[in-house]
Amino acid sequence: MGMANENPRVLLVDDDKDLLQLIAMRLTAAGYAVTAVESGEAALAALAVSRPQVVVTDLRMQGMDGMALFDAIHRDSPSLPVLILTAHGTIPEAVSATRRGIFSFLTKPFEPKVLLDTVAEAMRLSSPPAAAGEPESWRAEITTRSSTMEDLLSQARRVAASDASVCIFGASGTGKELLARAIHRASPRAQAPFVAVNCGAIPEGLLESELFGHKKGSFTGAVADRRGLFQAAQGGTLFLDEIGDMPLPLQVKLLRALEERKIRPVGSHESFDVDVRVIAATHRKLEERIASGEFREDLYYRLNVVKLYIPTLAERREDIPLLANHFLTRLAERYRRGRLALSPEATQLLVSAPWPGNVRQLLNVIEQAVALATTEVIPESLVRQALDAGDTALTPLDEARRAFERDYLVRILKITGGNVTKAARLAGRNRTEFYRLLERHSLEPGMFKGNMKDKDHKERAAA
Repeated sequence: MGMANENPRVLLVDDDKDLLQLIAMRLTAAGYAVTAVESGEAALAALAVSRPQVVVTDLRMQGMDGMALFDAIHRDSPSLPVLILTAHGTIPEAVSATRRGIFSFLTKPFEPKVLLDTVAEAMRLSSPPAAAGEPESWRAEITTRSSTMEDLLSQARRVAASDASVCIFGASGTGKELLARAIHRASPRAQAPFVAVNCGAIPEGLLESELFGHKKGSFTGAVADRRGLFQAAQGGTLFLDEIGDMPLPLQVKLLRALEERKIRPVGSHESFDVDVRVIAATHRKLEERIASGEFREDLYYRLNVVKLYIPTLAERREDIPLLANHFLTRLAERYRRGRLALSPEATQLLVSAPWPGNVRQLLNVIEQAVALATTEVIPESLVRQALDAGDTALTPLDEARRAFERDYLVRILKITGGNVTKAARLAGRNRTEFYRLLERHSLEPGMFKGNMKDKDHKERAAA
């Protein structure tokens, strides 16, 4: 998988192998780092690792189709542009879909140039380029007039100059990764890669090879040598999000890598020197996890040389109108709408709402209002509806059942260390059925090998 972070990243999804290879070649030749997968399920699994800036997917696929994939992506990453490839004549469904925030539809067969132009335009919207010459371009992605945020940014600016490890504390949706990117941009490492990884979203068995790489044949599915993210971030910054969720055995290996500035790929006998700056982030209280023995104190002190606290959205209410208008402009462009504005009552409602999901929730609310707006001025009623929907965000039953099934399988494989016989027994299924379930969710038992939890843990799970 191309992890060269200098190249803009595209996730490509198509169950037609030949077309997948052809488009992947075209995009790679145009300078994109392409991750190519053959199903919607595999695409969701790849999202956390490859962190694409644009997704290109086929509409009709076995299993999860392009629309279902779009809905799943959209729930977690509402601003990630998705392009859908569709056969000639299936456009009527497409029209309603552009209303739902799909970036574009391309009818097959399409000209290679049209594909490249559309991807380039989506890329532009996905990551607005900061002009390198501007003195403040390092913080261009952060919209604020709050004095708390300004204090935080001047702290961030100061630590950026050194190589000190930084730990960012903040609730979910407050913008920890944006702050980490800003620190990278303001640092002497700005021209080198910035690589982000969410330690909570990658199965434990895969996380080690993600970070440190692996040798061919070191576990089932390791068909080639693979560079880890530490090596991909060489000379630059590695952002470890949700560090509090990192499994203990891996914490030991991370601590060793930071102290020795060397990493050893899974299955390899030799070590490699690495030069990276690590920025960690968590929404958890690490002190509590240290007290309960779930997080190593020595790693905590190693990562936590400089502490930065991001305020919740409720602690920076003066930013709500600014952020809302910023999102409104961006989304109006994406939904191909003209100028949109919020009514004064709608703005008032936004400013006084509780915002448990912080800036990410505000983006979701604005997006829903934009998608449903029939007039140029968005009324209070639409915003209220979007806020209420957030409280009771129910997914369709099938989708909820799928998500639960996948999480359940991941948990059971973690507990049994990828032993299918034991896992099937715990799940009360025979092996054949269990393999079929794993296949449906693109899960590979090999990912979870060597992950045996202590015995009483298994006992409890079986009880």
